[in-house]
Amino acid sequence: MHKKSLQTRYLEILEGHHADDRWSHFSQLFITALVLGNITAVVLESVPSIASRLGTALQWFEWISVAIFSLEYLARIWAHGARYKVTAGGAWRGRKAYITSFYGLIDLAAIAPFYLQALLPGLDLRVLRIVRLVRVFKLSHYSSAIEDLMHAIQGEKRSFIAALYLLLIVMLLFGTLMYFAEHSAQPDKFGTIPESLYWAAITLTTVGYGDVSPVTWMGKIIAVMTAFMGVCTVALLTGIVANAFANQLARRRAIFEAELRQALKDGELHEDEIARLEQMKKAFNLSDNQAQSILANVEMENKAPKPGAQNKTAP
Repeated sequence: MHKKSLQTRYLEILEGHHADDRWSHFSQLFITALVLGNITAVVLESVPSIASRLGTALQWFEWISVAIFSLEYLARIWAHGARYKVTAGGAWRGRKAYITSFYGLIDLAAIAPFYLQALLPGLDLRVLRIVRLVRVFKLSHYSSAIEDLMHAIQGEKRSFIAALYLLLIVMLLFGTLMYFAEHSAQPDKFGTIPESLYWAAITLTTVGYGDVSPVTWMGKIIAVMTAFMGVCTVALLTGIVANAFANQLARRRAIFEAELRQALKDGELHEDEIARLEQMKKAFNLSDNQAQSILANVEMENKAPKPGAQNKTAP
């Protein structure tokens, strides 16, 4: 097999461009299972009784996992050399794009703790254990949830910043009021404005741990007002994010539909067009039912007689 086609095939398997590709499906399941196994191992290592009994087995599992993740990382770097043609930057552009991307940095962070511990044995193992939990983000290769959230917030950036600005003002206002109302009665809990701001932040986000609560009548009134404002601000932020997700899905459907219309101009879908649409469906996180629904609507519109067509053909 030619080097370029071999790189392309590896990229298809690792990225999962085709839903009916069994090797790509197996790769996703294997990496997903390995990531979940690593997260489970990190959690079990924190239990002394389990770590004392299964310490050797968990250590071997870590070594095998790092070896597999390292090979996967190197394979992705090599395979991404097929992303761009020579005229568009060639192999170096594709590999650089992957290495510096969110996914590339996550893949590197997934294996970095092991090599750091080997090079610097004096590092705190608890810190390395926490860093190893970054491996859960490797699942982002097969789920666009985090990317969807970032794009949704980016799309509604101004509204999101405005809501956070209002939340900051409300937190500062009610935190300061609570300081003046409670600092004499509870100097250990509301002795400073920063301590009162902690209470305001917890209350405004509707968490309310209950570790700090007012005892004066004025403080209780402020607490009720703060809780009410917290519900309003959280509802506002939730509405912005929900609306951003809905708008993003609508935009993706529109882009996919436009691409589908372009592909169906000649009345049929060719192999390269099907591959491109399948790749867009995966990138846009569209389900098979959604894609089939869009396809059915486009085909129905293409088959429907256009206005005035009968008048033109009538004798």
